[in-house]
Amino acid sequence: MSKKPEWSPVNSGNEFTTTIIDGINEPHKTRPVKTNIKSKPNLNDYIKGVLNSDRTILAQAITLVESNSARHIENAQQVIQKLIPQSGKSIRIGISGAPGAGKSTFIDTFGTYLCGLGHKVAVLAVDPSSTLSKGSILGDKTRMENLSREINAFIRPSPSGGTLGGVARKTRESIILCEAAGFDVILIETIGVGQSEIAVRSMVDFFMLILLPGEGDELQGIKKGSVEIADGIVINKAEGDNITLAKITQQNYKMAVHYIQPATEGWETQVLTASALNNIGIEEIWQSIVEFEKFTKNSGLLEKRRNNQLVNWLHTMLEENIKNMFYKNPSIIMLLPEIEENVLNGKETAVNSVNLLMKEFEENIKKNI
Repeated sequence: MSKKPEWSPVNSGNEFTTTIIDGINEPHKTRPVKTNIKSKPNLNDYIKGVLNSDRTILAQAITLVESNSARHIENAQQVIQKLIPQSGKSIRIGISGAPGAGKSTFIDTFGTYLCGLGHKVAVLAVDPSSTLSKGSILGDKTRMENLSREINAFIRPSPSGGTLGGVARKTRESIILCEAAGFDVILIETIGVGQSEIAVRSMVDFFMLILLPGEGDELQGIKKGSVEIADGIVINKAEGDNITLAKITQQNYKMAVHYIQPATEGWETQVLTASALNNIGIEEIWQSIVEFEKFTKNSGLLEKRRNNQLVNWLHTMLEENIKNMFYKNPSIIMLLPEIEENVLNGKETAVNSVNLLMKEFEENIKKNI
């Protein structure tokens, strides 16, 4: 029922257009407080979650590994230490190739094929270009449409930022996490060429180079080093009008590898053709890798390679930490600009400047001992 406002004159009529309408008398209700909001995982949550193949926890654990925060690095190392005994049970495959060679399509088809065989496949990446852009290569994940739908596949975008050594460290530790989570095939894709290929070679069992049909002499300078570290070469896009050219390229590389010292002692680098787009040649490539794994296990080369990789990893991390310690030293930070200026102006040689900086660094370290 409507009524006149309290502020209307006592003797007023109904000439006021503003009226008050009684509302519905109901008890006041408060919004319920959510009590199921999950906090960040603790160290035990990470360890148990990874061992239980919890993809969400695995992704969070890799994020922890990728963090540059001192506290996160310390926590990540505790997690890694606990999970190392559960790692090492996969075949680690590095995949490289020039842009346009079809790496993403190949990984999509190859990984999907392996999932069909009952394998659990994890895809990681090493991307040195991210040290400039500070970004992640997210496009690869969207291009691997079939593999991304597989329940037994896990695709992780590239680590971002930092030095190549730092990116490699994060990838190595991500491998441990994925293996502890039960993934028995780890595919490491290198986005760039050069140093990134060497970095990937230092953390995988089998290194695969993907090439295009008819790649000629103009690319030999780039490919030579890649061929020398490859255990398998795949001439991709062997389809349609490219089939004949792919066969010729295959024969050329078969002859070439005879004159190159094999990347793995006693193993002749295999040169195969494939069409990832049409799912042709994928089974033969996998069989080659299975034969390689059997050969290296029986000969003890697989264990030897992994042991060497662990020692190299130790030295790489030492070099990385010493380098960071040097450039973060307050005395070096203050002195370096003047030293650089003296070198540029020809007042001092680079060798003498290095000796001066090292002497300053050593004295500063002694003062703080």
